[in-house]
Amino acid sequence: MIIMKEFSYKDIKIQWLGHDSFMVMGKTKNIYFDPYQLEKKKYPKADIIISSHEHMDHCHPESINIISNEKTVLIGPKVCQNIFKKDIPIKGEVKELNPYDKLSIEDIKITAIPAYNSHRFRSPGMPFHPKEANHIGPIVEIDGVTLYHAGDADFIPEMKEIDVDIAFLPVSGKYVMDVEECVQAAENIQTKVIIPMHVGRGIGNLEATKELKEKLPNREVILLDIAD
Repeated sequence: MIIMKEFSYKDIKIQWLGHDSFMVMGKTKNIYFDPYQLEKKKYPKADIIISSHEHMDHCHPESINIISNEKTVLIGPKVCQNIFKKDIPIKGEVKELNPYDKLSIEDIKITAIPAYNSHRFRSPGMPFHPKEANHIGPIVEIDGVTLYHAGDADFIPEMKEIDVDIAFLPVSGKYVMDVEECVQAAENIQTKVIIPMHVGRGIGNLEATKELKEKLPNREVILLDIAD
């Protein structure tokens, strides 16, 4: 079973930075999803940073500050806006993206569906990620490639409408869907490539990614190692 440091697809390259965090390198733009626990080293500066929601492991100021500069566009739902404005001193524009909103950064198109729990609860009737919180699963089109980052979610009905090239899907079962549920999601989403996430950086078991690949023998499931 091959585990790679970087995955290339058409004109983009993808590195996994642990947990739900990815760096997508296009022809001219670098996009980061949910940067978390990044080490202070020379990452390429971000043109765009997208946070799916306000929880620290998805909207992590220390990590965002490592990769942000005065041109970086910060994007996230309403619940992320105060963090962006107060805790990220060096940045470019700050843009709000809630479920079903659309925006463009030059030729990059970004929209989102909701991301929420339907049956994982912190207490009876209280989901870890309620739909009403308006967390997002961002969908990005860059250099002719479409990517869907599911954020923190169970398998939800909105996923059945997705048609993308690459889908980043959680598998850990901790606050998000587990492997069995991820298989359901993968079978319903129209996507060419599946990259499992929501493991690593102290959350979930890396073996879950291998289990997902074994359970989807007819799909292209890419296993990534955390980039150095």
